[in-house]
Amino acid sequence: MTKYKRTLLKAGLGVSLLLGLGLSKAAAESNDDAAKVIASVEAFRLAMLKGDGGALEQLCADQMSYGHSAGRIETKAQFIAASTSGKSTWSFINLTEQSVNIVGDSAIARHVLSGETLSDGKTTAIKIGILMVWQRQSGAWRLLARQAYRI
Repeated sequence: MTKYKRTLLKAGLGVSLLLGLGLSKAAAESNDDAAKVIASVEAFRLAMLKGDGGALEQLCADQMSYGHSAGRIETKAQFIAASTSGKSTWSFINLTEQSVNIVGDSAIARHVLSGETLSDGKTTAIKIGILMVWQRQSGAWRLLARQAYRI
């Protein structure tokens, strides 16, 4: 093998190694971000269950759009007011079939929400699909959009 071919081979191996390390780092960062989004989804679930306005305030972006399965759309302020009014409360909320995809400073989270609400003395079973869009804002994941749909 000529000196030129050896140099090209070494350069090619070096580039491959650097690309591999870069991809590994990107994959690790993506996994870390996914874990943080999953933790944010869980914090959101608990805040809804407890009607915790302070936690919801922290988790939701100011620009949030919150879509209900019946078609009603709420702003952040409207959603938090309704969630903390005590008019309708959650007995339990379970999330299944969860997936998270990280795209830069945004994340798409999906799950099936099963739960039970109590409103005006009436218990209602809930089972809906949820799409959440999270955005990294000031270093924290904030809920930018949420849309429920009937399944």
